[in-house]
Amino acid sequence: MKKLIIIAAVAASAMAASAKEPTTMNTTDKNKTPIENLSLTNEWDKTFPKSDKVNHSKVVFPNRYGITIAADLYVPKNAQGKLPAIAVCGPFGAVKEQSSGLYAQELAEKGFMTLAFDPSFTGESGGRPRYMTSPDINTEDFSAAVDYLVTNPMVNPEAVGILGICGWGGIAINAAASDPRIKATVASTMYDMSRVSANGYFDADDSAEARNAQRRALAAQRTEDFRTGTPALAGGVPDTLPADAPKFLRDYHDYYKTARGYHPRSLNSNGGRNVSSVIPWINFPLMSRAGEIENAVMIVHGEKAHSFYFGNDAYKKLTVTPGKENNKVMMVVPGASHTDLYDQKDIIPFGSIEAFFREYLK
Repeated sequence: MKKLIIIAAVAASAMAASAKEPTTMNTTDKNKTPIENLSLTNEWDKTFPKSDKVNHSKVVFPNRYGITIAADLYVPKNAQGKLPAIAVCGPFGAVKEQSSGLYAQELAEKGFMTLAFDPSFTGESGGRPRYMTSPDINTEDFSAAVDYLVTNPMVNPEAVGILGICGWGGIAINAAASDPRIKATVASTMYDMSRVSANGYFDADDSAEARNAQRRALAAQRTEDFRTGTPALAGGVPDTLPADAPKFLRDYHDYYKTARGYHPRSLNSNGGRNVSSVIPWINFPLMSRAGEIENAVMIVHGEKAHSFYFGNDAYKKLTVTPGKENNKVMMVVPGASHTDLYDQKDIIPFGSIEAFFREYLK
């Protein structure tokens, strides 16, 4: 049977670090996909302190579409033998210097090699136009990270997992459905970006009439973008909230627009993503093959999160794998909001996430 667990989280800790000058990385092998020239900073410009328990470095690798992905690699100090490994991304509209890097560093402290990456078109990664999103390409980004990990000589290629946060939780589930090399998947505080794009929040606009009105508006915006040559942006958290802003928007503001989580390369901290990037999400149901995932999946969600229904409904789509009756798990964190699971280390259940990966990455 599938397992539904309600838990409380425990705290962890991390240390601060130093800064260096930017560097340009161009790792090209004429027998492989060319690597774009990317300007990567060696400065520790994360929203969390650097740990003294792991080694950190920048790496790059191409995805299947030839876009170069920039990532932070975290390796436990004094690591020996082939390591289990985890690729991490999210939230949707964030960069690796924010929540995904925090998760990656914490799990590296626990003995995993971890890779926090920027999605295509975003942050330090390549791809044009900038600030674009794509259900297909972003799913591919996870598999490209798996390519990097399964071919890394320090990694056990049979023990590679992924972890997606917020919108990247839904993308992670889609990646797991298409890529059986992913032996374990964690979706934390997940959104289903295709569902919210097509139906609005809480499915309030779930009608052909509403979707067709949205399509007309997006088509008009696409025409205008082509005419001006400059895609319009939207979706960033506003600098000033309206007086009637809902709690979840206030929570986003508290993360993305304050010293707690602001980052200059983050889409959500700034102008947002291309408006027209919504177009394919409307017709691309991320959860359509979730029930076919044979490998392990854990969904972690806050009890008070406005997004809880995304994770709860995704969990219902998961099916029991014969002989692996306990490999589909939903974990509910009492009292936690959506953004609590971005960075609140006394709330994020890192111990339980570690135990899940230990069980299925071996």
